[in-house]
Amino acid sequence: MNYLPNNDEIRLLHLKYAPSEDAFDFIYTHCQAVWDIAAQLIERTNLPVNREQVKVGCLLHDIGVYRLYTAGGEIDFKNYIMHGILGYELLAEEGFSQAICRFASCHTGVGLTKADILDEALPLPIEDFVATTIEERLVMYADNFHTKSDPSNLRFMSAKTYIEHNRKFGVEHLLKFEKFVTEFGEPDLPELAQKYRTVVI
Repeated sequence: MNYLPNNDEIRLLHLKYAPSEDAFDFIYTHCQAVWDIAAQLIERTNLPVNREQVKVGCLLHDIGVYRLYTAGGEIDFKNYIMHGILGYELLAEEGFSQAICRFASCHTGVGLTKADILDEALPLPIEDFVATTIEERLVMYADNFHTKSDPSNLRFMSAKTYIEHNRKFGVEHLLKFEKFVTEFGEPDLPELAQKYRTVVI
């Protein structure tokens, strides 16, 4: 399907695949926060993007995480790196176009290359999962400012903290992130943290 789903359709899709109410609240809230970040950046910098496509991308990018929930109701973080391709497969099964599916498979970190997958022996197909369009790049970038690493506490993450937490991935990774900071700017996270009643780390 080439059309862009509306808010109600996206919410129903999350409800369809979420294994529990808690899982829905966790993932859907995260996706909403990522959209709020992207929307703020669009408005503040007048970015030349397809706003509706970015919105759909933000609201669906992590839908594959539902397929990583265990019978005990916890996320299988050991295989978390697979959530992007799982999301791509889920959206493809639902009949969405590749343009929409790619928001799921190409949003991890600052993109995963064949070299990354080989070097780190990641359980992924040996191919590039890299954002190419400005819409894909913005969704990927906005996602880096909201962390769900602590399942009990969704939080916003500053650019400084992101850099500190991701030094282990090497200089090239950080240089890519800094390029995105230059391209899109930094969001006003305290404003968003107040809306979501959480903190900025």
